[in-house]
Amino acid sequence: MPASDSTLARVTGRDGGPLFMVMVGIACGLAGAFGAVVFRLLIRLFQGAFFGGAEGVGAVLDEGLLAEAGDPRAISQTLKPWLLVLVPAAGGLIVGPLVYFFAREAKGHGVPEVMEAVALRGGIMRPRVVAVKTLASAISIGSGGSVGREGPIVQIGSAIGSVIGQMLGVPARQLRTIVGCGAAAGIAATFNAPIAGALFAVEVIVGDFAVTQFSPIVISAVVATVVSRYFLGNHPAFAVPEYDLQGPLELFPCMLVGILAGLVGTAFVRFLYFSDDVFARVPLPEWAKASVGGLCIGALALMFPHVLGVGYSTIGDALAGNLPIALLGVLLGVKILATSITIGSGGSGGIFAPSLFLGAMTGGFFGKLIGQWFPAQTSESGAYALITMGAMVAATTHAPLSAIIIIFELTQTIDIIPPVMAACVLSSLVAMFLSTDSIYTEKLRRRGVDIHQQDDPNVLKSLFVRDIIDEEPPVLRSGSGLDEILTLIVETNYTEIFVVDEERRLLGAVYFSELRRVLLEQEHLRALVVAGDLLVTGRATVQGTDNLDTVMQILSSENVEAIAVTDPEDPGRLVGCVHRRDVIHAHNQELLRRDLAGGVSTTVGVVDRVHQVDLGGGYFMKEVLAHRRYHGKTLRDIDLRAQAGVQVLLVRSPGGGVRVPGPDDRLDPGDRMVVAGPKSSIDALV
Repeated sequence: MPASDSTLARVTGRDGGPLFMVMVGIACGLAGAFGAVVFRLLIRLFQGAFFGGAEGVGAVLDEGLLAEAGDPRAISQTLKPWLLVLVPAAGGLIVGPLVYFFAREAKGHGVPEVMEAVALRGGIMRPRVVAVKTLASAISIGSGGSVGREGPIVQIGSAIGSVIGQMLGVPARQLRTIVGCGAAAGIAATFNAPIAGALFAVEVIVGDFAVTQFSPIVISAVVATVVSRYFLGNHPAFAVPEYDLQGPLELFPCMLVGILAGLVGTAFVRFLYFSDDVFARVPLPEWAKASVGGLCIGALALMFPHVLGVGYSTIGDALAGNLPIALLGVLLGVKILATSITIGSGGSGGIFAPSLFLGAMTGGFFGKLIGQWFPAQTSESGAYALITMGAMVAATTHAPLSAIIIIFELTQTIDIIPPVMAACVLSSLVAMFLSTDSIYTEKLRRRGVDIHQQDDPNVLKSLFVRDIIDEEPPVLRSGSGLDEILTLIVETNYTEIFVVDEERRLLGAVYFSELRRVLLEQEHLRALVVAGDLLVTGRATVQGTDNLDTVMQILSSENVEAIAVTDPEDPGRLVGCVHRRDVIHAHNQELLRRDLAGGVSTTVGVVDRVHQVDLGGGYFMKEVLAHRRYHGKTLRDIDLRAQAGVQVLLVRSPGGGVRVPGPDDRLDPGDRMVVAGPKSSIDALV
C-alpha cells in the first residue's frame, strides 16, 4: 500500500483513526440529543397521565410535549390526598417489575453502571438498557419520584454510544471513548451545556484528558447541544437574578458555605446508601419495593409537595429568595429523605438534580441567616443558593471542575463564578477528606469494584505472591561446603540460595556475587569456606498476601533476583520464594489477559447470538453455564486452565452484568462463563 493510502487508512479507518472517531462522535451527538428529547417528552407525558389522567394527557398535548414539565406543587393541589399518596406508589409498581425483569442495571441513578461498564467491560452495555432506562426513569419522575433526569440521560446516552460502537466492531479502547461521547451528548442536550457535558464525560466517565479521547467527546457534546436547542430552545435552565458580591471580604462566607456543602453532601451520600441497606432488608420481592418507596414519597408530599419530581421550580424560588428560612431548612432534610427513599427502594432516576436542590436549600438557608447578621456586607440569599448548588454537586460527585462549568452554563452568568470556584474546590476537598468515594464510586465499592484500582495502570497491584510462589526452592544448611554451594548454583541456575536450619527457619541467603571473592582465594582457604561464612542476613521477606508491586520494589531496591516468602503464622519459617522473572511474566500475562478480555468483551453480543466463536487453530470461544460444582468457589480454586485446559475470559451474572474476573472472583448460581480453549476441552465443561 502506498504511504499516502496508509495514512488515509489510519485517519479514516475503522481502527479508530481521528476522522472515523469524529464521525462516530457526530453520530453519538445526534443519537444522544434525540434520546434526551424523547426522554423529556416521555416525562411530560407520564406526568400528565399520572396526575391528570386522560385530561392531563390532553392538556400536555395542547401545551406541547416538549414544554417544561409542570410544577408538581401546583399539580398536587388538584388531587385528593389519598390519590396524591397513591400516584408515586403506582409509578413504583410499574418501575419495579420493569427494571427487575428486563434490565436490572437500569435501577438507581445510572452513572455508576456506566463507570463500571467502562472500567470492567470495555464499554459494553446491553442495547435494552436504552429502552428500559428511558421508560423506567420517565415513569419514576413523571409519577413524582424525588430524582433527577440527568443521571438517566447519562446512562441512556452512554448505552446508545455503546450500541453504536458495538455495531461498528471497534476495539475496547475506542468503545470506551464512544461511550463517553454518548454521556457527553446526554448531559449537553439535557442542560444546554456543551462544555459541561464534555468535561463530565472526561472527568467522571472516561477519566482520560488525552486529545484522542477528548476530541470526539467535544464534537458529540456540540452536536447534541445544537440539535437540542432546535427542539427545546436556547435558554438557561434557571432564571437567575443578577448578583454582585458586596466586597472582597464576602469571599470568606462563600468559602464557609462551600465547607458546609461538603458536610451536607457527605451526609446525603451516607444516608442514600443507608436507605439502600434498609430496603435490602425489607422482606418483599425486589420488584415490589419501589412501590413501597413510592407510597412513602406520596405521604411526604402531603405536607411537602416540593419533593416531587426534579424540583427545578423550588430551586428557582430559592434562587429568587422567595422561600422563608424555616422552609429552606426543613426542605433540606425532607429532600434528603425523599431522594434516598426513591433510590433505595429501587426507583430509577438521577441524583444530580437532587444535589442541585440540596445546594439551593443549604445556600439559601445560609444566605438568609448570615444576611440577618450582616445585612450590609452580604449579598442576597439567592446568590448563596447558586454558589452552593455548584458546591453540593462538587461534594457529591468529587468532580469540582464539571460542577463549576455546569453552574456557569446553567445560569449563563459569569460574575458569580469566582466564589463558585472557591466553594466547589473547598466542598470537594471536605467531601474527599471524609470519604474517598463519591456518590458514584461508593455504589461500585459496595459491589466489590474498586474503580480507583481499575484506573491504576500498575497491574502488579492486582497480582499477589501466592499466585507465582516457588514452593520448593533449593536450600542450604549453614554448614554446607563450597563445592555443594557451587554444584547447587550450576544445577538450578539460581543466583541466590536460601540457607535454613533443621526446622526450615530462614537464616539468610548465599548470593553468587559473594562467591566471586571466595573463588579467587587460595585452594586451601577455599576448602574451609561454608555457607555460614557467606551468609547475607537482614534481607526483606514477603508473604503470600503481598502484591507483586511490593515485590518488584524490593527486588529493585535490593538488586536481587529472588525474595524469600515466609509463613504468615510463623514469619521465620521459609515456605518458598518469588523470582523476578516470574513477576515480569505475571505482569505480561495480566496485560495480555486484560487486552484480550477488552477485545473479547466487544464480541459478547456475537456470543449471545451464535453461542460459539471460532478463534482459529482449533480454538473456540463459548459461553457456558457455571456447573453447580463450581458454585461458591473462586477461579483460583477450580483452576480451569490447569484442570480443563481452558481460560475464563469473562463472567456474566444472572442480572446481565459482565465482568473481567480475577483469580479470587467467586462463581454464583446462574453465572455464565465466556471461556476460550480447544473445542473438546470446552465441551467437557458443558
